[in-house]
Amino acid sequence: MALFSRRKKTDDFEPGVEPVAAAAAADPAPAPPVDAPSGASVEPPAVRAPRAERAPVATETIPGLRDNVVLREALAALPVSAEPADVLEVARQLMQGHLFLRVKGDARALLAEGKDLPLGVAEVKGVQYVLAYSSGTALRASIAADRVTDTSAMGQPVLAVLRYVLAGTYAGLIIDNSSAPARAVLPRELLEKLVDQADPALQVKTLLSGDRTAATASHIAEALTHVKFWVAVKRSPEGRFGVAEARTDDGARLIELYSHPLEVASLRRGDQAAPMTAAQLAGALRTDEGLGGVIVDPGGPWIRLSREDLAPLLALAD
Repeated sequence: MALFSRRKKTDDFEPGVEPVAAAAAADPAPAPPVDAPSGASVEPPAVRAPRAERAPVATETIPGLRDNVVLREALAALPVSAEPADVLEVARQLMQGHLFLRVKGDARALLAEGKDLPLGVAEVKGVQYVLAYSSGTALRASIAADRVTDTSAMGQPVLAVLRYVLAGTYAGLIIDNSSAPARAVLPRELLEKLVDQADPALQVKTLLSGDRTAATASHIAEALTHVKFWVAVKRSPEGRFGVAEARTDDGARLIELYSHPLEVASLRRGDQAAPMTAAQLAGALRTDEGLGGVIVDPGGPWIRLSREDLAPLLALAD
């Protein structure tokens, strides 16, 4: 049974909405793999004032379905005329939690009957985009705009939605279509890069954007022993690649780690994303005792992990 299917009737869509060519900005010139991090910082060497450490408090504007609050806030910050860099900020915050999907009819009844779910789509210049929503409020705005009330909502993990879009002939994804200017059009090429480079479980990003507990640091440290992550690098005038560090107000040096290459691009510093393994990170920390630990996703939500927090990873260098 297919979980998704096209709607027979396309939703009306406000004129003037165009995909923003953000895919190229998300894929800067590739950096070489980091073979032996030296601990040397590069210019700009620090993120002295990282953006918000924690995600906003979780809300449920549809009972039982959590809003994607990090994505909702990124959309709310969009200017009236979005630039590619603005769309990248939305795209990186998309990579956690769930999205709301709009189903024509009663989703539960359709599933119980073994029928396909007719999802909302929009047609722009002859091509179709899947509609998704960051919150119940945004979905209600869409219903109010087209007055099609025979509608139900369902939540699906972000990667499941993106894979569905890419499995079809859709041109991309439109998020919060009736909430201008807090809406975004993400073209297919950008979605392909998001999925191709993502951790299949989005483990680190999900932990960072979730409720913080006393165990969050240890859970992220453990995840770093096996998930993909990246560092930000830049070539020095002498031709060497250096790994970016952050400096804290108390003078501590932290290696910047990123859960997705898009996190590096979104900081707009001209750095390149380079993959790093857990063993390489452990070796760098063991080699340079002046490193106080790491900061994960400095663009926010972020977390600082000390050497003590990183004990499971440091053990890989034994």
